Amino acid sequence: MHCRERLSSITTIVAACLFSTALFGAQQNTPAPRLMNLVDTTRHRTIPVALYGSTENKTERRPLAVISPGYEGQNTDYSFIANDLVEKGYVVASIQHDLPGDPPIASEGDLKVARRPNWQAGVDSILFVIKALRTQGIADQGASVTLIGHSNGGDMSMLFATEYPGLTRAVLSLDNRRMPLPRVIKPRICSIRSSDQQADAGVLPDAKEIADLNMLIAGIPEMEHNNMWDGASDKQKEIMLGYISACLNGA
Repeated sequence: MHCRERLSSITTIVAACLFSTALFGAQQNTPAPRLMNLVDTTRHRTIPVALYGSTENKTERRPLAVISPGYEGQNTDYSFIANDLVEKGYVVASIQHDLPGDPPIASEGDLKVARRPNWQAGVDSILFVIKALRTQGIADQGASVTLIGHSNGGDMSMLFATEYPGLTRAVLSLDNRRMPLPRVIKPRICSIRSSDQQADAGVLPDAKEIADLNMLIAGIPEMEHNNMWDGASDKQKEIMLGYISACLNGA
């Protein structure tokens, strides 16, 4: 389970596209991620990271993509996305944001306000991981970062793009519902929407904003919010990867 929230169905914004199933064959023999703990001493916080596509060749510094799981999800739960990004030439850091002992996220009131401290903590962790992997020579210093987040992790990712647009090449959320998508042309803003849950008012752009700002907002019929991870069907994964590719190709 990747989110405690269940709301009414959402009208799809763009019809789902098809993508080649050959991607899944390429991922069958991918190596397991390297699990590492980074320590942010200024916050006294350990940040577990699942690292995909890292290389011992220090001359091959790949651009970085950062995955932020949904609330109560694990950083190894999005391997189909991570492995596909590795195939595209990225090194991928999937961050474990929720740790034992953390307070639960707010479930009452104006959630875009009540959850802001949780999202800000996630933004701080993302920034720390970016800096650490660049310092260690794992990620390319000169390349801007791609962000992908599911649900609450998507809210964190959109807040990061709002606060650090110069560091961000593209940001894609898997059904974030609370943090408004930045209305900007750079970085590129993309979101894949489920069929069973609805974003809060003001989170998603209108049709004119989508067109004017080169956004990609796409609904997937029969895709449930809590299935937007490795537990999705092969067909659902195929469609999600197709939209991720379209997002990155347009950035």
